[in-house]
Amino acid sequence: MSGRILVVDDEQPIRRALKVNLAARGYVVDVAATGEEALLLAAQSKPDAVLLDLGLPGIDGVEVIRGLRGWTHVPIIVLSARDGERDKVAALDAGADDYVTKPFGIEELLARLRAAVRRNKPVAETPVMRTESFIVDLSSTQVTRVDGEIVHLTPIEWGLLEHLVRHSGRLVTQKQLLQAVWGPAYETETNYLRVHMAHLRRKLEADPSRPRHLLTESGMGYRFAE
Repeated sequence: MSGRILVVDDEQPIRRALKVNLAARGYVVDVAATGEEALLLAAQSKPDAVLLDLGLPGIDGVEVIRGLRGWTHVPIIVLSARDGERDKVAALDAGADDYVTKPFGIEELLARLRAAVRRNKPVAETPVMRTESFIVDLSSTQVTRVDGEIVHLTPIEWGLLEHLVRHSGRLVTQKQLLQAVWGPAYETETNYLRVHMAHLRRKLEADPSRPRHLLTESGMGYRFAE
């Protein structure tokens, strides 16, 4: 896989190491040491993905994410020594696609990068999501089991499932789900999510205690896996 990657980090050894490893795998790499430089380079070079540190001089990483999300859907993977839940949620809510805590293994980072770039490639819009257990038809707002039996969902359950399916493979934060399903005034009512996700799993998962499709990212949000 090849493409153009923007690496944003104020530590020169990390910028150099990432540039060498990415270039060795066929990527074209641009580097920036500040948030201001990152926004300028992103506008000029139109990267296929951004690897972004949060602790930058001047504009910090979260502000860079917000600046990028004002005009582009480019995948953004945060690389940060900050491993607190609040920092992760702030970056994801701002629009980051993934979060990797320093120190990190280069192979894991590359795998996450490939996955983010794949997800961002334009694909034909399909209203149907199929798993080995059930089928979600977004156009008819209906879920059926593979044997054809209709699964009856409440409007809230359907709203949660639809939002997760439309962002399949991506982490959707608790705040994003609450606002998408209940409205912009709802940000902290995470107990709503726990209750309704439990109901969804009982209806859709073969083993609700060990879900395969409706996955929890502890303290952050949920992810739909095909």
